[in-house]
Amino acid sequence: MTYCGGILVREGLVMFADTRTNAGVDNISTFRKLHVFKDPKKRVMAIATAGNLSISQSVISILVEGYDNPETGERETLMNSPTMFQAAQRVGHVIRTIHATEGKALESSDVNFDVSFLFGGQIMGERMRLFMVYSAGNFIECTTDTPYLQIGEHKYGKPVLDRAINYEMDLYDALKVGLVSIDSTMRSNLSVGMPIDLLVVRRDTCDPELVYRIEPGEPYFTDLRERWSGALRAAHIGIPRPPYTNKR
Repeated sequence: MTYCGGILVREGLVMFADTRTNAGVDNISTFRKLHVFKDPKKRVMAIATAGNLSISQSVISILVEGYDNPETGERETLMNSPTMFQAAQRVGHVIRTIHATEGKALESSDVNFDVSFLFGGQIMGERMRLFMVYSAGNFIECTTDTPYLQIGEHKYGKPVLDRAINYEMDLYDALKVGLVSIDSTMRSNLSVGMPIDLLVVRRDTCDPELVYRIEPGEPYFTDLRERWSGALRAAHIGIPRPPYTNKR
């Protein structure tokens, strides 16, 4: 399992992903799940992956190497897509292609075709966008009403995002909330774990402002975890006890 998230605010985009893969209690490994592609000042794109690792790696590889479009005769890659929307379509196309060629073989081996992606970024001259692409190749787009998307083991981190994220918030405040969200997930699910990969892109720069990996024991994240736990305990203590009784 995994946990990846993307937050799109007015100032820019935050994406984060854990790196733990779990193929059983005796086969736990670390793999990068947040992949960044850039042509500085022209375009920046990022993909976070969840689900079957072999499928997600195949999707990324094909998007980088490209595939031939029989209708246009052109070789299409992620980085030569004219728009972010068409780039999201290319992600979906590759997923469907892999399913068509390998789906039956995977099914015969009792392996589910389970994969999902967060795809975000900006092409200069376009607005910044964030999509979630499903295993069927279809996708939805992030909106200003709910300016975040999640894939993987998302249920433990979602309440934090629901309560704290809004479209107008500061970009690095959004990153801070994202880190609290992933910490809450790691506290409740051992299949999500460090290191954590981060990406911050400021709107209309088309160049990552931050690409960073949080390793175990990293001072800021350790402090954030302790402060958040302390704040929750203080909030619990500060709330009056329920006044309910059985008296009539």
